[in-house]
Amino acid sequence: MRPVRSVVVPVAGLGTRVLPATKTIPKELLTVVDRPLIDYVYEEAREAGCEHFIFVTGRGKSAIEDYFDHAFELEATLEAKNKTAVLDDLVYRKPPAGAVSYTRQQAPLGLGHAVLCARRLVGDEPFAVILPDDVVQNERGCLAQMIDAYNEVGGNLVAIEEVPQDRTNKYGVVAPEGPADGRLVKMSGMVEKPDPADAPSNLAIIGRYILQSEIFPLLADQGAGAGGEIQLTDSMATLMKAQTFHGFRFEGARHDCGDKLGWLKANVAMGLAREEFAADFRAYLKDAIG
Repeated sequence: MRPVRSVVVPVAGLGTRVLPATKTIPKELLTVVDRPLIDYVYEEAREAGCEHFIFVTGRGKSAIEDYFDHAFELEATLEAKNKTAVLDDLVYRKPPAGAVSYTRQQAPLGLGHAVLCARRLVGDEPFAVILPDDVVQNERGCLAQMIDAYNEVGGNLVAIEEVPQDRTNKYGVVAPEGPADGRLVKMSGMVEKPDPADAPSNLAIIGRYILQSEIFPLLADQGAGAGGEIQLTDSMATLMKAQTFHGFRFEGARHDCGDKLGWLKANVAMGLAREEFAADFRAYLKDAIG
């Protein structure tokens, strides 16, 4: 079983659900507490053992490249002022030389097209996909949990969680093949944004995937699907005819930070988890609620 060494992070989206904040700032640099979304993604992938971080960018996203670059003046200033704790944290979060690659998605043709843009950088190895909108709050990251499961069963995995039946039309939804085996659910199919009355389950796919490289030629030959875009789930459904797919029930709380309310909830939940100011923050919230 080949290891998962690369992670693809699509970051070309316009972030229209959180306008006007994203008019001039990439959505992926919006902060939850004191870290941008893209930093949570990078840390999760690094914890999972990924060595190559591939960002599929678009126009106006150059600030993401700057975030992962060496900030000489800032680091020199922190060193001169003896702010070693902050400096050490910045250095820790800086990727090793050559670990990050960027490729441009030149047209908004969907998630499947964004993944296809990374084909030559990934090569013929299995790879992970992380969508920065979804931040999973847990001591052990969602992707690390998925890698553990992948090392047991191989094939392809998607992260899943139960959603209310009347919201299945917001997600890709898996069709289970038989009962769950612990946290794993073998899949017989999937449907993109089904009507609640027709949904095969209430198990929704969230923004974490482990895929085999055989997905790439399928994406290259695939036409537009729902919304006039190249849907990743369409090629996954085709690949499922030849390879196994499992849904993985992860541990942790998912926050949809591409949504204004979800972003607010993430800041509250993750702020309360920060030991250095959790008590004061909790007291403030109690006073604010009345």
